[in-house]
Amino acid sequence: MSRVTVTAAEQSTAVEKMPLAKAITAGLRKAMEDDPKVVLIGEDIGKLGGVFRVTEGLQKDFGERRVIDAPLAESGIVGTSVGMAVRGYRPVIEIQFDAFIFPAYDQIVTQVAKLNARTHGQENIPLVIRVPYGGGIGSPEHHSESPEAVFAHHAGLRLMTPSTAHDAYWMIQEAIRSADPVMFFEPKRRYWMKGEVDTAQRGPAGGTAQIVRPGTDLTLLAYGPLVPTALDVAAAKAEEGASVEVIDLRSISPLDFDTIEASVRRTGRLVVAHEAPVFLGLGAEIAARITERCFFHLEAPVLRVGGFHAPYPPSKLESHYLPDLDRILDAVDRALDC
Repeated sequence: MSRVTVTAAEQSTAVEKMPLAKAITAGLRKAMEDDPKVVLIGEDIGKLGGVFRVTEGLQKDFGERRVIDAPLAESGIVGTSVGMAVRGYRPVIEIQFDAFIFPAYDQIVTQVAKLNARTHGQENIPLVIRVPYGGGIGSPEHHSESPEAVFAHHAGLRLMTPSTAHDAYWMIQEAIRSADPVMFFEPKRRYWMKGEVDTAQRGPAGGTAQIVRPGTDLTLLAYGPLVPTALDVAAAKAEEGASVEVIDLRSISPLDFDTIEASVRRTGRLVVAHEAPVFLGLGAEIAARITERCFFHLEAPVLRVGGFHAPYPPSKLESHYLPDLDRILDAVDRALDC
């Protein structure tokens, strides 16, 4: 990945602290300024600025033809956007809440994911589907799901998820520039988490995992909303004398197994944490692959921490459903005890 060269003075003005949600807003704005074919479409994204205000101010600045308030019809939104993409536009769809995406499931897996292969590469679908996902905001089922594994199962879709404001700013632009369809999963409970965004210096490519805290005793893998929790776990174990390496997956499909494997070969242990249910979750695929690739380096079984195999509970119970510091620490301790 090429890097932008700036002077020290320019560098100081290029770094800004902002919430993750506003970093996505800034990334969308930059993409729309750079390419007039970038069009936003979704429910209440224009005048309201979206449920989470991620598109706030964009319709005022770019007009109703480029920031389109759509009817409450996810299948129609995705189907219309496929046609726009085929005609040379770069639509960016917002799904209000994660589980609202399922009315459009047929369009996504039978059209968006497969049209390029079906036409032998003659038709590209440069389409981005933004999905606020995960729990932790006091909402019930249909508003707090983690359906990423469902879509990762289907070839033809890229799945990306930032955990920091800096990644959010750069990865949304990378997704929009992609010739392939991208599902951009946004950790909604981290929307208001502030971080530094360097608008002049790109981070790693969106398809790669990143070691965000080096360690020697165990690898802790997380993505999206659980990366800050994983870092808290590593800090807690450091006080006890254990060194935990934390990897931010960043890309759900494709999976950067090379970075994970290299880490596990050094540490000998792996714990995977995600909000989605453990049963048939992303951690199952990672555990199987790493066990195959690192069998003679593993000092303990690969352990997984996640949600329960049950419908998402009422908001008063979600703290018991979601993996937290204690549940991840328990898995880390069990792995270190082996």
